[in-house]
Amino acid sequence: MLCLNQLLAWMLLSAPSGYIDPAKLPAMYPILRTPLLELATRWQILDPREDRYLLARQEDFAADLDLLRHRRQDLQNAPPVEDALRFPDRVVINELLSFNQAYRQCIDMRQPVERSHGGELRAALQDTNRLYRIWDTLRDARCDYYYVTVRRQALQRLRDLIGPEAYYCGELPPSVPLWQFQAKE
Repeated sequence: MLCLNQLLAWMLLSAPSGYIDPAKLPAMYPILRTPLLELATRWQILDPREDRYLLARQEDFAADLDLLRHRRQDLQNAPPVEDALRFPDRVVINELLSFNQAYRQCIDMRQPVERSHGGELRAALQDTNRLYRIWDTLRDARCDYYYVTVRRQALQRLRDLIGPEAYYCGELPPSVPLWQFQAKE
């Protein structure tokens, strides 16, 4: 019977919204709650801390199931949360983001004074902001107290920001535009 319940849970989570009559779902709640929670957690569409309120009440079963289906669909191409472990930890990321912001402040202070270099400074500011977004997204992915779904979304954004090849090789850009640090002759 346990395998049948697991198979039913898999079918319910994989099915499109409205696949089964929502009026029949509450009757299935007692036997499917645990297999659904286990499968949704394994698929990383449910954080283990969410089981206190998701699929917690029989009367919310249809709505909660629909939410999990949407998450599965939204996250089907998102990397697993374990991918975050190959990148620097939050302490390092926070230090690099602090350096990024210090560099940004330096550019902001230079802009009114060095108007002849306005174009270069604007380009450096754009590069600095773009690099901040990348590292800030990685910080979200490495944040253990965020739900697994939020962290996977951050990994998906990170992959989009740096490109799949760099992402899967674990190659991150610097936190500041090092190419702006060239010596003037």
